[in-house]
Amino acid sequence: MQAIILAAGMGKRLKELTQDNTKCMVKVNGVTLIERMLHQLERQYLSRIVIVVGYKGQKLIDYIATLDIQTPIVYVNNPIYDTTNNIYSLFLAKDYLCREDTLLLESDLIFEDAVLAELVNDPRESLALVDKYEAWMDGTCIKLTNDDRIDKFIAGKNFNFKDTADLYKTVNIYKFSRHFSENIYVPFLDAYSKALGNNEYYEQVLRVIMILDEPEIRAKRLNLIRGKGGKGLRWYEIDDIQDLDIAESIFAPDVDEKLARIQRRYGGYWRYPKLIDFCYLVNPYFPPQKLIDEISANAAKLLTQYPSGMRVNSLLAAKNFGVHEENILVGNGAAELIKLLLGELTGKVGFVRPTFEEYPNRYDSAESVCFTPSNSDFSYGVDDLINFFGEKDLNALVVVNPDNPSGNFIPKYELIRLINWAKDKNLRLIIDESFVDFADENATLIEQNILDENAHLCVIKSLSKSHGIGGLRLGVLASGDTELVTALKKDAVIWNINSFAEFYMQIFEKYKRVYAESLNRLRAERNRFSDELGKIAGVRVVPSQANFIMIELTDGQSARELCKRLLIGNSLLVKDLSEKLAGKNYLRLAVRAAADNDKLLDALRKELST
Repeated sequence: MQAIILAAGMGKRLKELTQDNTKCMVKVNGVTLIERMLHQLERQYLSRIVIVVGYKGQKLIDYIATLDIQTPIVYVNNPIYDTTNNIYSLFLAKDYLCREDTLLLESDLIFEDAVLAELVNDPRESLALVDKYEAWMDGTCIKLTNDDRIDKFIAGKNFNFKDTADLYKTVNIYKFSRHFSENIYVPFLDAYSKALGNNEYYEQVLRVIMILDEPEIRAKRLNLIRGKGGKGLRWYEIDDIQDLDIAESIFAPDVDEKLARIQRRYGGYWRYPKLIDFCYLVNPYFPPQKLIDEISANAAKLLTQYPSGMRVNSLLAAKNFGVHEENILVGNGAAELIKLLLGELTGKVGFVRPTFEEYPNRYDSAESVCFTPSNSDFSYGVDDLINFFGEKDLNALVVVNPDNPSGNFIPKYELIRLINWAKDKNLRLIIDESFVDFADENATLIEQNILDENAHLCVIKSLSKSHGIGGLRLGVLASGDTELVTALKKDAVIWNINSFAEFYMQIFEKYKRVYAESLNRLRAERNRFSDELGKIAGVRVVPSQANFIMIELTDGQSARELCKRLLIGNSLLVKDLSEKLAGKNYLRLAVRAAADNDKLLDALRKELST
């Protein structure tokens, strides 16, 4: 068996990284794509490796000569790489295709070592490697029959996103038997190139071959091959610098670096194959499909037209929360509102630690007064706050309720007592109730009568979390201090939210009943999840009224090490709190839908029993 690597392309989307290098000479974690691929191929004991070069071809040849590859390497030159596509590169190597069985690869891929072994050891002679379609993928997709026949090739112009559940993406790694190449693929390749020219892709030839009664080639589904943690084998195609950044985290050789790289992204985990994210805190039961369909039906209009300005969006928020327009401000997530509000504060400000770090991080540490509960649950009540902050010379106090990461909850009647105390102390009270909808009782403070009676009160709420719309980035700030709200509106940009977020606020009222049902489902699942966590040896559950649960590892387990094992062995990303909690071994676990929670429970049982 031999291999053919197509490496003639220019890689323009990688910009300056390929100005003086071929695409396959780009480094992932210090190792070039071509070096990694050649060493992987060498472990398959091939007769030769044929590399089709073009752009910066001699530079690539000279570089490969330094890699000490023992397998014989043959080069084929594509002199018109800048005016042809990969069908011509493969056409130039067609004589090699007919000599023996071949592994065909594109040079911009990175994949686990086991991928090639699975392909080579499969008894079927000709295979196209495919994986279940995910949102990060781009390029040729296919539909399969139950017996792995390729039923249909779907080019980009015919791609329908409504069909994605049934689609597979070609990985651009193939195994062709000599018989298949000599008697089927190469004759079709010759005919196709002559008929339609060289500015095409070699997959198009396979598309034509599919009309045969017995095309001989089958699909091999990567998603059905169990790798580490029971997940499908990893691979990634690198077309641009964003792909490169993701590939470096997926294939980081050091576990600590891999975890750190993924954590530093602060989201966007939908681009990570098979990763289940237990860090980011959104409602798994909302929005419903009908709401999603309504937004999708209006996507073209929302994508191409400007949103309304601040005044109109304040009216929408006022409608949804039952307050006056002059009392409420819409933000690009709660994070924008936190920055705006804390920018208005002066003097000493009180914070509870641990908490959502966006608050203390946005204020001068020299002017911050911090209270840390002394108990292992990090729980506190109004009396604790009054006793600690009562004699402090504060201008403002920030309280997150339920708090993050502890899940600590203060009932509404107690919050009213805190509000009255703050009024007597003449200090600004900021209550963040981003998670309050998940609590067992209604404790929201965004009510017109409460705002009217308490001009010193500001309430911030992230809709991203409770409504499950993290991608829309929506938050609100409500206050009885209309002068403050007006000033904050002037400080914010006029179009601080996009048309999709505005449309969501426009239609949400129709779905309030479904939203209430989603919260009930979340509470029930939180209780079940919490009960099951409590049954695991070495786990202590901290009571929570949010959509997350904090746990303490009690048997000497390191939170950091457990996070790494869950990520590497199980593709589960959880929040390590050891840095935030001064080395104590706590984790924060988002409450997801039951199926995902069960995967985490199984992984914890396994990891904590070893």
